Amino acid sequence: MATTEARNAGEWARHWQYPGVPGLDLLRARYVRHSFARHSHEGFVFGAVFRGIEDVVMPEGTIRARPGTVVMINPEVPHSAHAGVPEGWSYATLYPSAEVVAGIADETTSLRGTAGFAETIVEDADTARLIRAVHRAAEEGNALAADSLLRVAVAGLLRRHGRALPPRTPRAAGARTAALAKSLLEERMTRPPSLEQLANELGTSPFALLRAFKAAYGMPPHTWLTNARVRSARRLLEAGTAPVEAAAAVGFSDQPHLNRHFTRIVGVPPGAYQRERARTYKTGAGDAS
Repeated sequence: MATTEARNAGEWARHWQYPGVPGLDLLRARYVRHSFARHSHEGFVFGAVFRGIEDVVMPEGTIRARPGTVVMINPEVPHSAHAGVPEGWSYATLYPSAEVVAGIADETTSLRGTAGFAETIVEDADTARLIRAVHRAAEEGNALAADSLLRVAVAGLLRRHGRALPPRTPRAAGARTAALAKSLLEERMTRPPSLEQLANELGTSPFALLRAFKAAYGMPPHTWLTNARVRSARRLLEAGTAPVEAAAAVGFSDQPHLNRHFTRIVGVPPGAYQRERARTYKTGAGDAS
């Protein structure tokens, strides 16, 4: 399968789905000047750097991902990333859905509740090689190998580093206010209120709302809204909506506005992302056999 690559001054990236392994996104890239804005994912992230260093900024601090390490990020955990050395970093990343990981945990561990990870980075050269092997198998159209290697890699990480995640029941005093603010922003994604207007509607002050929202979701409301818009744009692009129409539908001012934020969160421009999805759907039946 031919690759769609976003190239800029030595940088390249491919973000795609392999129909032989449902519920999995893949990203393989080399980044130098590119940086990822603060964002989160609905599913898990398993990343293996094989050249250079990636600095990943987590809520608890910055971790340095080198060759031989595996980065593990649970769903909805905000993070950003950038090069840790002047030459940048090259890596392979797997994005399995929460349902895929839960199924593997149920079958291979005794974890109860929602399975996840207590650590964000581990030294594990064997699993790092498995992550790259999943990519190679998918690129070769080998569904049996790709699916098998993914399950072996995730099962091993769960057995060695997994834990049952605590329930997400909010306990902070402002958690209910933050949840209401999130709902209002979802409803008004294309025409969001100002922070002061939002706070007035919820009967609180702007700074109190900022503190409550960041405590609940790990980022301020405007950052969360950008992330939510990009998620919505991804779904529209996957359904075949043109990037310019997707930009307007989720509240970006124009396509360049979408391009900028989409690339800083997803790692490739909207057009490259959509072309890979179109290729996946067009060739999916043959690839999955």
